[in-house]
Amino acid sequence: MRHAKPTSTLLVVGLIAVGLVGGRLTPPLITRLDHSVPRISWTAPLALAVVAAVVGIFAWNTWQSLHKRHERMTADHGILMLSLAKSCAVVGALVAGYYGGFALAFIDSLDSMLGKERFVRGLAGAGASLLLLAASLLLERACRLPEDDDEDGNGRGPKGKGEGDPTPA
Repeated sequence: MRHAKPTSTLLVVGLIAVGLVGGRLTPPLITRLDHSVPRISWTAPLALAVVAAVVGIFAWNTWQSLHKRHERMTADHGILMLSLAKSCAVVGALVAGYYGGFALAFIDSLDSMLGKERFVRGLAGAGASLLLLAASLLLERACRLPEDDDEDGNGRGPKGKGEGDPTPA
């Protein structure tokens, strides 16, 4: 059975970079197509913050039950938590980059009312998305099983040396 690998830093940085480029290029592209750039409502950053809080609560509860109280978790529940963590990490990184790039597109127009609004709300969306990313990475870390004596799964204890092992120590 293959173990799930932690979300790599390279993947997170790559997704943020892709989102950053996409968010930075969206306003000029919309303007070039003779449309007006949409305003960002507070609903999106607040929804991202609420989701980040929920994922953070899941991370805390998972950490407490697995690592502090040493309770068991069903395989279905573990897979559900890990898939939630992985998907939220991807979404959080992409959306953080996108909102950050969107905000950067309006850094030169802070003197106008709409430019300042788009910049501030874009930064709020990026910040809430970074919170979601952090919470999902914490949940992913909380899903790791505590270290036990049977790391390699062969029943012979640490490093494969146990009582029934014929190999000399």
